[in-house]
Amino acid sequence: MTERKPADVSFESWVDRQIREATDRGEFDDLPGAGKPLPGLSGPVEEQWWLKDYLRRENLPTDALLPTPLLLRKEINALPDTVKGLRTEQEVRELAGELNRRVVDWLRFGTGPRVPLGPVNVDRVVDDWRAARTPVRTAPPPAPPERTPRARWWHRWTRRSPAPED
Repeated sequence: MTERKPADVSFESWVDRQIREATDRGEFDDLPGAGKPLPGLSGPVEEQWWLKDYLRRENLPTDALLPTPLLLRKEINALPDTVKGLRTEQEVRELAGELNRRVVDWLRFGTGPRVPLGPVNVDRVVDDWRAARTPVRTAPPPAPPERTPRARWWHRWTRRSPAPED
């Protein structure tokens, strides 16, 4: 296929000849997927099916398609759950600081939809992280009061006072 098309041959017949010769040589035999139906032909055609297929095939999150302000808003909302797994206060401060840096960058030079967005309070995030890590100490439950054993009903019958004598 590296040869050039001759000037006196039409493009269509030249391509057809190249395909026929490659077929005769067997270059199209044993190609992967040969004889299998094309995926997605049986269902309805969706908008941007190629993008959905790419995300599914590469196992990518759909959040990557969000505009920057919505992605930042989502990260701010998920920040308390994100910092739960961190071990030190320094890591929590670094993560919140990095998020604030990206928020401020977007506020300065952002494009896309205007979403109300502001930096997070790092000290509040650290305080919430500390509160979630320290277990709440509660007093042990009070011991149940001691009960005196009750007399069984048949014991009451046997201890009956004698009948009055006439």
